[in-house]
Amino acid sequence: MEKLTSLRVYIITIAGAVCWGLIGLFIAPLYDRGFTAWDVVAIRGIFTFVILILIMALFYRDQLRTRLKDHIFFAGAGIFSIALFNYFYFEVFSQSSLSLAVTLLYTGPLFVTILSRLFFKEPLTIRKGWALVLAITGCAFVVGLLPLGQESISMNTIFLGILSGFCYALYSIFTKPVTKRYSALTITTYTFLYTSIFMLLTSDTIRKVDQFQYVDVWLSALLLSLVGTVAAFILYTSGLKHLEASKASILATIEPIVAVVTGVLFLGEYLKGWQLFGIALVLYSAILVAQRQSNKKKSKIYSRSILKS
Repeated sequence: MEKLTSLRVYIITIAGAVCWGLIGLFIAPLYDRGFTAWDVVAIRGIFTFVILILIMALFYRDQLRTRLKDHIFFAGAGIFSIALFNYFYFEVFSQSSLSLAVTLLYTGPLFVTILSRLFFKEPLTIRKGWALVLAITGCAFVVGLLPLGQESISMNTIFLGILSGFCYALYSIFTKPVTKRYSALTITTYTFLYTSIFMLLTSDTIRKVDQFQYVDVWLSALLLSLVGTVAAFILYTSGLKHLEASKASILATIEPIVAVVTGVLFLGEYLKGWQLFGIALVLYSAILVAQRQSNKKKSKIYSRSILKS
């Protein structure tokens, strides 16, 4: 039962990352209709909150109760993580490519590991360090930054990408303290409450409502919210509830793989040999994390059985 539960946690966490990896399919049509990166963040935040609050009101009303002092964590995650990391991520995507955006975003696990060590005193093990190195190296191979290294990238784009990774890391840091008190659905709903409020106050999306006369805009907005956000955050936060923040973040590096595979399947892109090598590195980094957790649980079970005997 312990092993099955552990496996389910990893699958749930990775499934959330897979949903994130599909985001590029939903964003591109919105850019084609003239929406800016900040507009897309607003659309994502507002649509997501409306969907979540309807689900909560209809089926999980009892889970809407929270402690007022915990809203500092929800607001922090909603504004400093969700709103800002999305903006930097989407801006890099609009300036260059989805592959580059997702690679720079995945400096996030490095920031999560460092911040988790500072705030939660999570151990920084050699295995975890190797997993991080392999994951980041694998991401670079997957998107073609290695081994050629011939892409011309402006410092501004790189800086925005690193900021996206840092703000992405803040989601785990802000939400980890409240995962023991609330469900993933509650945390995600209140996080996006503050994201949507912040975006309504700072974006011009309301002035572009005429763009919603197009079916593809509605379809993209709904898929971005339902698949790329609601499903992704609930699954990831559910995994975070049972994992260290740094481990959940490393497992989520499956996202760039999904982004590249999506490009191959739906956008006619070609998967090169070094990209396959990068996929193998990222998957192996996830296996390293999973094996470590599994070994810990087995050790605890063995110790208990010795004590009982």
